[in-house]
Amino acid sequence: MSDVTQVQQLAAFAAGCRDDLPAHVAEDVTNRILDTVGNMLAGRAEATDRTDSGLAVSRAVQEWGGRPQASVIGAAQRLPAVSAALVNGAFAHALDFDVTHLPSVLHPSASVVPAALAAAESVRARGTDVVAAVAAGIEICNRLGMASYLPSLRNSLFFEKGFHATSICGTIGAAVAAGMLYGLDADGLASAIGVAASMGAGILEANRTGDTVKKIHCGWAAHGGIAAAAMAREGVTGPPTVLEGRFGFFAAYLDGQYDSRAMLDDLGTRWELLRTVYKPYPSNHFTHPGIDCALALRAGGLDPADIADIELGVAGPTLRTIGEPRAAKVRPASAYHAKFSGPFTVATALLGGGGLGVYLDDFVPGAEADPARLALADRVTCVDDPRASEIFPNAFAAVLTVRTRGGAVLSHRVDSSRGGPEHPLTLADHRLKFRLNAGRALPEERVAQLEEAATALAGGEPVDRLLALTLP
Repeated sequence: MSDVTQVQQLAAFAAGCRDDLPAHVAEDVTNRILDTVGNMLAGRAEATDRTDSGLAVSRAVQEWGGRPQASVIGAAQRLPAVSAALVNGAFAHALDFDVTHLPSVLHPSASVVPAALAAAESVRARGTDVVAAVAAGIEICNRLGMASYLPSLRNSLFFEKGFHATSICGTIGAAVAAGMLYGLDADGLASAIGVAASMGAGILEANRTGDTVKKIHCGWAAHGGIAAAAMAREGVTGPPTVLEGRFGFFAAYLDGQYDSRAMLDDLGTRWELLRTVYKPYPSNHFTHPGIDCALALRAGGLDPADIADIELGVAGPTLRTIGEPRAAKVRPASAYHAKFSGPFTVATALLGGGGLGVYLDDFVPGAEADPARLALADRVTCVDDPRASEIFPNAFAAVLTVRTRGGAVLSHRVDSSRGGPEHPLTLADHRLKFRLNAGRALPEERVAQLEEAATALAGGEPVDRLLALTLP
């Protein structure tokens, strides 16, 4: 198949998902749709300040206008599909509660699902079509992420270079999902990918500074994906060598360093989608093993008032996100910034906690100024733990060591955070997370109906019913 380009292979795989999607993959996809819808509902419900980035995006697209085609989740508002995907994607990622694929460390659902739902509603697609489109879009997004993972770095080269792989690869995944729902054949899907490769963007510096532009990355990827698919449907073409070409995707983003086998081998039989793990806590995923350790020590009887100092050992590559610069991490600039702080999330787990251990109520505006948590966060030192670094990024590990005022030393280690590969969330945990999130926006009876509608998509349930149930 040397004369078949990489994008053509991906497009052929996606087209084949329409008629040959394994039942266990379809079931998994419905859970991912449910998780994303819950995150979108909670993200909108938590947006109470005019400065919230999701609300800012909503106001901007309202000014753009256009023909109403698709629903805005959690709002009595309809917009052009491309605009609805932008708003919904922004809320899907706003709480940092969306799924993570390992070891690429990207969040595919928050881009692909909003694009698929908006495109599906605009063409009145069946639930089975939506499930196939989401499956193909997430799988291709994850495969592009896997191509960027270099074992010599033990990290994604996107991340090393400061790019947000989630939004860059997510744009292509979203284009695949939208293109499938628009009825594109394999050639059309290849063009949609080729067009979308010119639209992906995302810089990670906001992870360090706490600024809110990162919240809209997934929305912009969903927006770009729908735009690319729509343009391909109307005849815009993308280069067949858009990935491997001299001036292609991998040359531009990764200096030509990538793993083509990780991207292409066993397409349709080995599903990277199934390695995408759920988050139990609404914070940057790198903070989760530290939270697990803190919750375990707390459950064991540790009194936060008795703590003299704390050492948080994590994988070295994650320190740039959750430990540096130290001054900003021990005194976060906002509740959102606090979600990217190892010291603050450890303090939160020791002092607060709700939902599945740490929950949205722990990050309400003003939480970053809580004197008790700030005092405890100031006692946390973040260090590179060799064992956690060796495991990273196949799982997120940490060790938390506490010295008490009386001189005792307590320690707890996890080699895979809760929800990760070794400790996946149970179905009960997954549904609890959805009900808690959706319940912040909808009455209990509606939440139950929405859960039933999402799980029925794989059986052909119309997507319109699911979306109607999200309205306030």
